[in-house]
Amino acid sequence: MSTPPLEHTAAEAQAAIADEFGFFGDWSERYQYLIDLGRKLPEFPDTWKTEEHRLHGCQSLVWIVAEGDASKLIFHSISDSAIVSGLIYLALRVYSGRSAEEILATEPDYIASIGLSKHLSPTRSNGLAALLAFIRHQAQTAQAG
Repeated sequence: MSTPPLEHTAAEAQAAIADEFGFFGDWSERYQYLIDLGRKLPEFPDTWKTEEHRLHGCQSLVWIVAEGDASKLIFHSISDSAIVSGLIYLALRVYSGRSAEEILATEPDYIASIGLSKHLSPTRSNGLAALLAFIRHQAQTAQAG
């Protein structure tokens, strides 16, 4: 149901994301690529689309489920928005399947390196911040045992 990380480390994932987005000359192409990435998210069971798993702070509907422990946390997530699903894909590519220690040690530098911070609406920026905060909180909780 979940896909393993494409890269061995979160840092390698961020570098790969920066390289991929570097191929696109303008933001209309980058948004289309984000939408395409969002379509690659694994299936998310309807039984998980509950209020308990809903991520608040997003204008779109977003659901997220965390599994695992401090040695390896896996995140499953989906949105009703195509662009937000792409943002989820990028975050999960960097953080899912990693240890709590690696998650907490990894700042989401890819956001600035690909120019997302300048090109997201305030509501999407807030939603992305909520997603990243959820992932960090799960890692802190897992690390605390």
